Amino acid sequence: MSTPKPKLLTQVRDALRTRHYSRSTEQAYVHWTRRFIFYNGLRHPAEMGEVEINAFLTHLAVDKKVSASTQNQALSALLFLYRHVLGRDVGNLGDVVRAKRPKRLPVILTRDEVRAILAHAPPERSLVLRLLDGAGLRLMEGLCLRVKDLDFEQCQLTVRGGKGDRDRITMIPRALKTPLIEHLKRVRQIHARDLAAGWGRVVLPHALDRKYVNANVEWGWQWVFPQDHRWTNPQTQEQGRHHVDATLVQRAFRIALNASGVAKHATCHTLRHSFATHLLESGYDLRTIQELLGHKDLKTTMIYTHVLNRGTLGVKSPADDL
Repeated sequence: MSTPKPKLLTQVRDALRTRHYSRSTEQAYVHWTRRFIFYNGLRHPAEMGEVEINAFLTHLAVDKKVSASTQNQALSALLFLYRHVLGRDVGNLGDVVRAKRPKRLPVILTRDEVRAILAHAPPERSLVLRLLDGAGLRLMEGLCLRVKDLDFEQCQLTVRGGKGDRDRITMIPRALKTPLIEHLKRVRQIHARDLAAGWGRVVLPHALDRKYVNANVEWGWQWVFPQDHRWTNPQTQEQGRHHVDATLVQRAFRIALNASGVAKHATCHTLRHSFATHLLESGYDLRTIQELLGHKDLKTTMIYTHVLNRGTLGVKSPADDL
């Protein structure tokens, strides 16, 4: 008796996981696949093609008025669906109405504003926010750090599988070296209690737990910022800890921002933009900043010269000489 074929969305998830796409990308691609199907009256994508994709993308731009990045994400999801799940190449999409991509400069916090916000951060989330600011990390890069990724002797940390699945090295701020060491002592005590209770296992990337059977209980593989409470698998009743949920850190940042009185529309990611700008103000070259941020293209890093409104010439307003 032949095994029934998995449902389409399950096939999409399996194809993404086989290619080591991130969990957030998996969620987004499944979401757009589902929306595409519902938009076309629950027809199976195998029965559709370029005409339906064109109509869906145009609908997103004209009716839903989504941003260019959102429309591009939907297109990427559908291209993945057809190429890697259905085994078909999508041809010419014709005259798709493209969402306009406005040119926006990132919000930048001054050093005093960063200091004020971090001073009002809830104590339990202060350290992770200070590390995002001091190392120029994306939020999930900070939360996904493992103990073995921190090198206190060299005062540097390794980001594993960052955006584009690229690794990079950036600094550990010397001001955070001692707080991080003290924090890890407390985390190790929690890990020891979990082990004593018969748990203490973490999920390893790329099925390494099958290759290295006992690695998931080793100290080096534990999260730097574990969640406060153990989760329980409802099927097996096994317990473990994941890293802190991103929404908790985002909420803590909003609390600190409101308490600080800083009237800018800032998020956790604003700390990364500010990190780059402050390095540029201090005289570091763009190539160094590109490496620290993990940008694939130097043009991405160059936006911070526009934020400074000075470029490479250090242009000064005539009003300053009046």
